[in-house]
Amino acid sequence: MFRLTVRDSFASAHQLRKYKGQCERLHGHNWRVEVAVEGNELNDQGLLLDFKDIKGALSFILNGLDHTFLNELPYFQGRNPTSENLAFFIFKEMEETLRIYPGIRVKEVTVWESEKARATYSE
Repeated sequence: MFRLTVRDSFASAHQLRKYKGQCERLHGHNWRVEVAVEGNELNDQGLLLDFKDIKGALSFILNGLDHTFLNELPYFQGRNPTSENLAFFIFKEMEETLRIYPGIRVKEVTVWESEKARATYSE
């Protein structure tokens, strides 16, 4: 099994609904995102997948989140824009985007909201 990992970042604001504390107020983060993909077979170049393809997919997804108010995005209309839900959202978007590459599976997505706090979703 081979695993490739890429990182990127974006900035956005959010408010946590029904949260009793400061995070219920509007605030922002400089989010860092790490995505790991896996597969068993290398291509004839000895690559599982070109890093630029993974980076491009992640960049495309994060561009839709960058400098937004997450609460206003359709996906978060019925969900709290927590780090956990953000990791799940990015995971599912990466799965859809990388579907064109047979044998490649998204393994996990980790979202850091700060240097000390992160959430990971994996299947």
